Amino acid sequence: MNQTNKAGTGALSLAALGVVYGDIGTSPLYAFKEAFTGPHALVPSEPNVLATLSAMFWAMMLIISIKYVWVMLKFDNDGEGGVLALTALANRSTKGSMHWKMFIVAAGIFAAALFYGDALITPAISVLSAVEGLSVATPTFETYIIPITVGVLTGLFFIQRHGTGSMGKLFGPIMLLWFGALAALGFLSIAQNPTVLNAINPMYAINFALEHPAGMFMLLSAVFLALTGGEALYADMGHFGAKPVRLAWYGLVCPALLINYFGQGALVLRSTDAIQNPFYLLSPEWFMLPLVALATAATVIASQATISGAYSMTLQAMRLGYLPRLYILHTSDSQRGQIYIPAVNWAMLVGVIVLVLEFGSSSALAAAYGIAVSGTMIITTLLTVVVTLMLSGKMRALLLPALLIFLLLELMFFSSNLTKLFHGGWLPLALGLFLFVMLSTWKRGSVLVAEQRRKVDIPMAAFVSSSHPDIPRVAGTAVYLTADPTMVPSALFHNLKHFKVLHERTLFLHVVTEDVPYIELAQRLKVTLLAPGMYDVALHFGFRQEVDIPRVLQGLGAHGIELEPMSTTYFVARSSVVDGPGGMPAWRCALFSWMTRQSEGATSFFNLPANQVVELGTKVML
Repeated sequence: MNQTNKAGTGALSLAALGVVYGDIGTSPLYAFKEAFTGPHALVPSEPNVLATLSAMFWAMMLIISIKYVWVMLKFDNDGEGGVLALTALANRSTKGSMHWKMFIVAAGIFAAALFYGDALITPAISVLSAVEGLSVATPTFETYIIPITVGVLTGLFFIQRHGTGSMGKLFGPIMLLWFGALAALGFLSIAQNPTVLNAINPMYAINFALEHPAGMFMLLSAVFLALTGGEALYADMGHFGAKPVRLAWYGLVCPALLINYFGQGALVLRSTDAIQNPFYLLSPEWFMLPLVALATAATVIASQATISGAYSMTLQAMRLGYLPRLYILHTSDSQRGQIYIPAVNWAMLVGVIVLVLEFGSSSALAAAYGIAVSGTMIITTLLTVVVTLMLSGKMRALLLPALLIFLLLELMFFSSNLTKLFHGGWLPLALGLFLFVMLSTWKRGSVLVAEQRRKVDIPMAAFVSSSHPDIPRVAGTAVYLTADPTMVPSALFHNLKHFKVLHERTLFLHVVTEDVPYIELAQRLKVTLLAPGMYDVALHFGFRQEVDIPRVLQGLGAHGIELEPMSTTYFVARSSVVDGPGGMPAWRCALFSWMTRQSEGATSFFNLPANQVVELGTKVML
């Protein structure tokens, strides 16, 4: 049994290489170089190289190895990680005022919005930096870098609808080969100049900071590029569990990355001209083109992980009520977590290609990188502080000082990245702010719509108490979807108005999305008898689960309700929003109305049988 567990952990650790560590694993392509070629480039002298490596080493140790891999993986929401899961955990932990809850939710939404900025830049900078190796191998390829990059990215987004299940089996082995190559190339370089290992001493970074405080402040924005992808460790823990993620990091990823960074430093100490592209110049000439191919494959895998993360984040946002319903295609019969969202896919493709064409090089894109990621890290730390404050005993006493140290470092990284604001850093920040407005507008608009309906709809208790003797009954079952089980659905009024009948059996059904990722099938269905022939049916789902109403309703037999598919009709109200004297400005009302029109219909979103659905329109004034 123990051997089986070990084998399972090993297999999950291998799989984690392809999903969790793709982003941070491709950082050696551009991170070290950026310190000496970016907008605030240092002279590649020995003190500067050693100070940069020292800062990178200790930043990775503190932020990634300790904060994310050791501490954050302990803060799971029923096994799930990520900023939205942490937001739900913090919200549940807080029993204080509504102001605290509003702060937590707003912070979580903004961090989720910033994630999309990262999700756009990661594929662009990763693939572009890999393809740039062609110009190192053969200068004649210089003019083909942008077209090849666009072609690779376009192909990547076009295959999304077919799923990545079969390709995913190759991700782990390819990334295993990639990290092995990183370590081998770095080791060969360090062997020629082992004095570079002195940079492990933190005094190199500390002395540089004391002698050149402004230079260290600028250097931090380049050092931070070695940390991008740290959020993925936490966000993807639900796919693999904490133990395999930790094993992969401490056992392979962290040593391979550090050896490669130190190898690049050793190369630059031997030849300052190598700073033009220290990663590829580590390679012997005969291995250059295979390395370009391997790097391209690794960056495609890193991009795939980011794209899948954007789908998952969108799904969670929809479940929690921050986005309208969007069309979702499940690409695997065996793994329900593998999804494809066309609207997100094509929007990302356009955004990524625009970034590649606009910036034109990985160095230029590096200037736009960092602000979104460091901002998300700060919010993650703050939310973790909120959860930690609710703990008691030694755990809180140990964690709070550590979290405050992490927060101080991340604030320094964020401040340093702000120096890139006018070099492209404004882009992910602007995108994050725009998406924050959209997410918060949808949530606010949905609340106002519910309030408007409550003003005109009749309370369910009053409706049920009436026997309705004058309304004829027809055979069959009517299922009315409602967002508020305390009020009579408007679709029922329209039905009575037009057809003047009630079904012999009426189900008022509402879907409840819980703050936990998953709800067991046996706990999803709750039925309450309201009156003879009338039932309140609550379906409970976790925020990461697919809402499949007919599948769950099969369990009604245990409650004495047998649904005959051919005599069951689902009634759905579809709202159209118009501007009014309500609680939102006109521009925000227009935005909410537009988002409402983009919303996927309840039929496909809830997997309802299309030939058994009746949609009835309602108009809501905000």
